[in-house]
Amino acid sequence: MPLDLKALVRTIPDYPKKGILFRDITTLIEHPEGFKESIERIASQYRGRGVTHVAGIEARGFIFGAGVAIALGVGFIPIRKKGKLPGETIGQNYALEYGVDTIEIHADVLDGNDKVLLVDDLIATGGTAIAAVGLLRRTGASVENAAFVIDLPDLGGADKLKAEGVAVTALIEFEGH
Repeated sequence: MPLDLKALVRTIPDYPKKGILFRDITTLIEHPEGFKESIERIASQYRGRGVTHVAGIEARGFIFGAGVAIALGVGFIPIRKKGKLPGETIGQNYALEYGVDTIEIHADVLDGNDKVLLVDDLIATGGTAIAAVGLLRRTGASVENAAFVIDLPDLGGADKLKAEGVAVTALIEFEGH
């Protein structure tokens, strides 16, 4: 019987503010079999599909993205907040609830020959993931797939990514927000 990954995710009510049900993946990654199983389930969907790199969004996307990259035998690209990467970078702005933020990658990491799988721990409204896809595509790389551990379908992020031509998979869904 397969491991129930959803049961390994802790829900914390009223965090970071009242009315939010925070889906905490730390309990999943602290569980050796659960962590390994989540990486393998994501990687198994993309083996033999020509992925050249996995890109992970800071910070929890690094945890899962790096593991998936290792499992697929490809390089890992960290998508960082502005000012965190040395060397020449390219950036992409995206809207926050109150204001704008910027994510960056190294300018010379990808080109038109690359096929990138975007990985993050959770997709909610999709703002950061859509910005990441735009940033990665600006290098000429193909970004056709994104994989998440958790989808919050009521918030619509996966649908927004699909509208951008990105196929979305998630291991777990939680209703609500």
